[in-house]
Amino acid sequence: MENTAEHTPEHTPDTTPSQKSEPLTEASTQATTADTAPPIPQLDSENIAFESRLDLAPLTAKVNAIRHEISKVIVGQHKTIDRLLVALLSNGHILLEGVPGVAKTLTAKVLSQTIDTTYSRIQFTPDLMPSDILGTSVFNMQTSNFDFKKGPIFANLVLIDEINRAPAKTQAALFEVMEERQITIDNLQFTMDQPFLVIATQNPIEQEGTYRLPEAQLDRFLFKIEVEYPSLEEEIDILVKEHALVDQAKTAQIEKVITPSEIVTFQKLVKQIVVEEKVMEYIAKIVHNTRTNPMLYLGASPRASIAILNAAKGYAAINARDFVTPEDIKEAAYPVLTHRVIVSPEREMEGVTAHDIIQQIVETIDIPR
Repeated sequence: MENTAEHTPEHTPDTTPSQKSEPLTEASTQATTADTAPPIPQLDSENIAFESRLDLAPLTAKVNAIRHEISKVIVGQHKTIDRLLVALLSNGHILLEGVPGVAKTLTAKVLSQTIDTTYSRIQFTPDLMPSDILGTSVFNMQTSNFDFKKGPIFANLVLIDEINRAPAKTQAALFEVMEERQITIDNLQFTMDQPFLVIATQNPIEQEGTYRLPEAQLDRFLFKIEVEYPSLEEEIDILVKEHALVDQAKTAQIEKVITPSEIVTFQKLVKQIVVEEKVMEYIAKIVHNTRTNPMLYLGASPRASIAILNAAKGYAAINARDFVTPEDIKEAAYPVLTHRVIVSPEREMEGVTAHDIIQQIVETIDIPR
């Protein structure tokens, strides 16, 4: 009997032209377009470079040059050096606080040697008088007139060593010159040459023969910088450098890399850095919170708000940015506010510091988006 299964045609898919020409759906149209269209280039967000609205290249180059010169002598202390540079660009004064031997005075001297400008050092002592700082009028026998002899404060960069060792009347002599960059004495007014920067040092531990700085004096410092001990590795590096000096001076290799006119130009450039309105509100909220915080006896003044604004611009500049970010505000808030607020006696007895309270305030307030 013949096998009929062998003659049964196999079932094959129908591929006739009439069934292939079905109307294209929207999905198939999109697929066809995607197949034929050129691929969309993917943007690499990490490599996007935005053109700066300000030419910060010369400023950045000089900042790096100063850092390099200071690093020849000072080991570590990167945050302190950055704060010194920010204060220089922001036209603000600095209070360096630390135990003896952590290179507070040396750091200020090295910074002054990188600038081709006039430098003066004043050692504050309990018997120092205001005229020893500002100057005095001396009678001239030839002209029968009084000639004013300028004091050591007449310099572009002034180092005041151990500022808390002079009495209140001597400290008060600095009020006008630090705030208004001028001196009024014997009915004469003298305007300080620009730039004018005061760097003061003090020892927070020693109480014998010292005088506490009044709040009005502290408020005139842009930054209070606490100089800390070096790490073990940094201290080893300090010993190696000291041993290699032999009989050479520590600052002998420091070169002058910037002029006063360049500093003034950069200070004007930093003023033009962009600050969004929300970022300004962020500054105001931080400072306002210090006035309503129950853990603080005294809050910060509007001068502190302006100080944070100017310092944040300085941080943006040394990071080659022409706009301020919330991180710049946070970086500036601590050295600007810690010496301007007073912790309530109850909290102070519990060991709470101004830095702890400022940190809590900064972390509590929402960052602008």
